[in-house]
Amino acid sequence: MTARLTQAEIDQLKKNGNVAAVEEDQVCYALTEQFSHLQFENQPSILAETVPAGVGQIQAPAAWPSSQGEGVRVAVVDTGIDYNHPDLKANYKSGVSFVPGAATPLDDHGHGTHCAGTIAAAINGAGVVGVAPSAYLYAVKVLNSSGSGSYSQIISGIDWCIQNKMHIVSMSLGGSGGSTALESICNTAWSKGLLLVAAAGNSGAPTPPATSTVGYPGKYKNVIAVSAIDSANALASFSSRGPEVDLCAPGVSVLSTTKGGGYGNMSGTSMACPHVAGAAAVVWGAHRFASNEQIWNLLAYYVDNLGAPGWDALFGYGRVNVDRAAMAFAPAPVIAKKGV
Repeated sequence: MTARLTQAEIDQLKKNGNVAAVEEDQVCYALTEQFSHLQFENQPSILAETVPAGVGQIQAPAAWPSSQGEGVRVAVVDTGIDYNHPDLKANYKSGVSFVPGAATPLDDHGHGTHCAGTIAAAINGAGVVGVAPSAYLYAVKVLNSSGSGSYSQIISGIDWCIQNKMHIVSMSLGGSGGSTALESICNTAWSKGLLLVAAAGNSGAPTPPATSTVGYPGKYKNVIAVSAIDSANALASFSSRGPEVDLCAPGVSVLSTTKGGGYGNMSGTSMACPHVAGAAAVVWGAHRFASNEQIWNLLAYYVDNLGAPGWDALFGYGRVNVDRAAMAFAPAPVIAKKGV
């Protein structure tokens, strides 16, 4: 519940045994870097149907004969989705807005549409192709036309995802402060079988004595935090890092859909997050009766290791490999989730 209260009212509520916690609502933002001048070498023209470089980098096309994510429900908790976009309308199923004044989840910013295209732009003979080109897309609008929102809106969005039985929640957003209520709803969603993926953040390297720049909700244990790499598998300079990073994925000059029916390049851990959400959709489509924990184990075990053996604070367990995880014939071993 959100409310505008005086200090006296807050003090009174804190004494009420029926109230678990009282905390100030916080601001969150879409996590995008403005590096649109960067281009991948030899990037094909989008006048013909193009598999973006990042989609190929994580070996998604090799997995498509086994699964394209059909029937897997992916909620894009973001600025909304341009559900009229020719590459998205075939896979778009429904949505909701928790932004005051926005009656529909139609994207009025562009960030959510870009993330949605990376997840599930359809194979239709034109434009681009997403990691899971047959996954079902749901727009959960929690950020406004300037790309900002509040933790209470995210909480409402995640609750909607629980009530509407989403499989995967993709959150390319974050804030700098923790929240008991936000952590609680993330834990509840995980316990209900949802897989939560979030951008690690765009705050770069920590300044000693700090050890982490990972933002919330990515910092929580039951949320998969994704750092960003470039086409050469180097960690992006802007990418947050720290002991809460779980996986990494392409996040520099990512080609995807934009609002109004267009295409463009964006950079940020916001762009890395939907690569992992799409990967999860393909893997879940190949392992239909798996739990969210089992999908996590597959994603984290069948990686391409880019740093120290095992786990490190830059790349987590490594770069997702969709083909290896989707084609696994046995459950992966239990992999510890990072986070607080």
